[in-house]
Amino acid sequence: MAERVLTRRELNRALLARQLLLERSRLPPARAVERIGGIQDQYAPNAYIRLFSSLEGFRRDDLTRALERRAVVQASLLRGTIHVVSKRDFWPFAVAIRAALREWLLRVRRPRPDERELEAVAANVRRQMAAGPMTYEQLDALTERKWHNASPWLELVRVPPSGTWEQRRANIFQTAERWIGPENVEPDHALDHLVRRYLGAFGPAPRTDIASWAGLKANDLAGPLGRLTLRRFRDESGQELLDLPRAPLPDPETPAPVRFLPTWDAALLVHARRTGILPERYRPAVFSTKNPPSVPTFLVDGEVAGTWRYDGGRVELTPFEKLDRGALRELRMEAERLAAFHA
Repeated sequence: MAERVLTRRELNRALLARQLLLERSRLPPARAVERIGGIQDQYAPNAYIRLFSSLEGFRRDDLTRALERRAVVQASLLRGTIHVVSKRDFWPFAVAIRAALREWLLRVRRPRPDERELEAVAANVRRQMAAGPMTYEQLDALTERKWHNASPWLELVRVPPSGTWEQRRANIFQTAERWIGPENVEPDHALDHLVRRYLGAFGPAPRTDIASWAGLKANDLAGPLGRLTLRRFRDESGQELLDLPRAPLPDPETPAPVRFLPTWDAALLVHARRTGILPERYRPAVFSTKNPPSVPTFLVDGEVAGTWRYDGGRVELTPFEKLDRGALRELRMEAERLAAFHA
């Protein structure tokens, strides 16, 4: 039987549903973060704003408490960027990408680091951290800044109060083993978990998009894609799309509410291009070399339609094009809720 062809509109609504952007959920923060595949979090308020748009009745204290209770953790993971993930997802993600991160670091650093020296630096930091968390500056002084190269051998997490809405600079670290417990997953199982998380959050998708999101090579995924039971579709260009059994595929005409996204939201990155959530004509206005942090955006009918910023107690809106009255009314109502969330 021929594989079903999914339109861009169907892929868009699938992404919105899985990212909890079609309808707010009542999940606790840790479960929500798992559902959406983690939150890219170079700027600490990002995770709070993202969960505001995904969870019913979410309050800032809900995430701060989850970080304090270690139900969620903040660490450099996918593509070497800072993410908020659940405690349950940390080790599978870290183990799945570990070899690729180490290989990348040894390849790009000049002069090329000595791997045995990096292992020794990591071992020394772990010993010192037995006495408690350390700041960025303390780690620099202890290792003469060598811990930066050794980070893929260290598995550090950022610990509260740093990296929260209240204290945004994420500069206090502890080893993952001491913060959430020892490594508990084999590499094959870790890769399987990573693929399931991606497809559950962003699918249906080609294998190249899974690899792009994770910072891996497509060939690295041969094992999990051979082991897992997956559905197969095609997009309108004929490319194969992979998906989990029973993952949601909403009706393409499902209404999509206005939603606000923070900077660097993963749903807008290149790996999700197939969904049309960020129209390509707007991509240079959101991501550019002149503006590395990107900009906060808002969605209208499931697509980025402009940018926003919080200033002086208000959320200011900058649409890319003229919006109809209904969309503007909904947008302003949601902006008022977001302003109250900031206050």
